[in-house]
Amino acid sequence: MRYGLIAGNGRFPLLALETARREGHEVIVVAIENEATPDLAQFASALHWINIGQLGKLIDIFQREKISEAMMTGQVRHVSLFSDITPDWRLVKLLASLKEKNTAALIGGIQKVLREEGIELVDSTRLLKMLLAPEGVLTRRKPNKEEEADIRYGRRLAATLATADIGQSVAISEKACVAAEAMEGTDAMLRRAASLVEGRPLRLVKASHGRAHLLFDVPVAGLTTIETMIETRTTALAVDAGRTLLLDKEQMLERANQADITIAGYQPL
Repeated sequence: MRYGLIAGNGRFPLLALETARREGHEVIVVAIENEATPDLAQFASALHWINIGQLGKLIDIFQREKISEAMMTGQVRHVSLFSDITPDWRLVKLLASLKEKNTAALIGGIQKVLREEGIELVDSTRLLKMLLAPEGVLTRRKPNKEEEADIRYGRRLAATLATADIGQSVAISEKACVAAEAMEGTDAMLRRAASLVEGRPLRLVKASHGRAHLLFDVPVAGLTTIETMIETRTTALAVDAGRTLLLDKEQMLERANQADITIAGYQPL
């Protein structure tokens, strides 16, 4: 297969490209400046760079490379979507047509424009299905009674926030929401929560958006998540099964076991 890949930050794009190479796929990468890593070049069939506002250039590259299917991988810092954009005329036209300026509306608009140009956005996890969290307890230790109570409470809150396109994660302690994720990201949210609870343990709950697709904004956890959990005394991680990517999954779970952290996948609410 021949794919286009729009790359943001983090390990997600690299892992997708490594899988594509093993499976013999040809991947043309369009990397977002100040987000993606230059390391993508070693796995990509071709690597092009654009800034976050160059929608027209993105279309031109994919059409020139004869790409009809593309996936969005990696994150773009939410603050960049509001502070770093210098839009070209294609993006200016799109932004003017949007009733709302949140991430879901913006990406949905980009999807529509790409489709009109013969480029279909496909499931961003297409190459990494093996890294999606399964249902059940994934670590040696199961959540204890207190953790289960916090997780049940947190899952309802996280699902509501995710559906409202506010954030994907909450930090819970003693059945109270200590912090909710917004633009700062999960790690910063956990550190903020830890500063508020005076050493009491936290639980991290991540939820997926209530969408039928996984085209963009897929929840992600990885080794960095575990290290931040250790730093902030976060003892449990709950994720939506089948809709959350666990990057470097084996190493992540091994580190969680070493730190006596429990991780579990649940059916999405």
